[in-house]
Amino acid sequence: MVRIKICGLTSKESAWAAVEAGADAVGFVFASGRRRVSPDHVREIIRSIPPYVTTTGVFVDADLNELNHIAEYCQLDVLQLHGNESPEYCKLAVRPIVKTLHIHGEEHDLIGEMNKYKPGARAILLDTYVAGESGGTGKAFPWEHVKELHLNASIILAGGLHSGNVASAILQTNPFAVDVSSGVETNGVKDSFKMEAFVRAVRECHVAQRFLI
Repeated sequence: MVRIKICGLTSKESAWAAVEAGADAVGFVFASGRRRVSPDHVREIIRSIPPYVTTTGVFVDADLNELNHIAEYCQLDVLQLHGNESPEYCKLAVRPIVKTLHIHGEEHDLIGEMNKYKPGARAILLDTYVAGESGGTGKAFPWEHVKELHLNASIILAGGLHSGNVASAILQTNPFAVDVSSGVETNGVKDSFKMEAFVRAVRECHVAQRFLI
């Protein structure tokens, strides 16, 4: 079954809405941007949500000591890195790493870049390249680039996903998980109805795949 992460949560209310919608993982952004939250606030949110929900911190080129301190202080389960962090940096993190690679186009040597990170990263997240942005742009990349590469690692698909296109994205790329943020927002605020619709679309796609096998 494809796992679901809802990212960019900024309040207890939005975190609980994601959990109640059926998300397997929730994400909190510690990098600069409108979804940024403080470690104190995230720690409080995480303490309020039930067990067996994977908590993820999103970072962009953070100081390694700061990264590890926040991971332990907030009791994060996974660290998601969206910057230019090196493979060596990933190996020194105190929590499992998901490394984000941004898709530039067909000429992008994705396999070569993935192979550099595979020893230190638990999974690879594929997102859309947008100049000056590290994620959460709501823009999709051509999914056929992933399908044609026959990637042999745990892939998390992100970038422009929403309830209307996530099933098609899953069928084309067969990812381990999908990651959504802006696709479940209304006017920049997390929308519980859109979260529920997104989770439902992923689950229904899984059921449809089982009948096709």
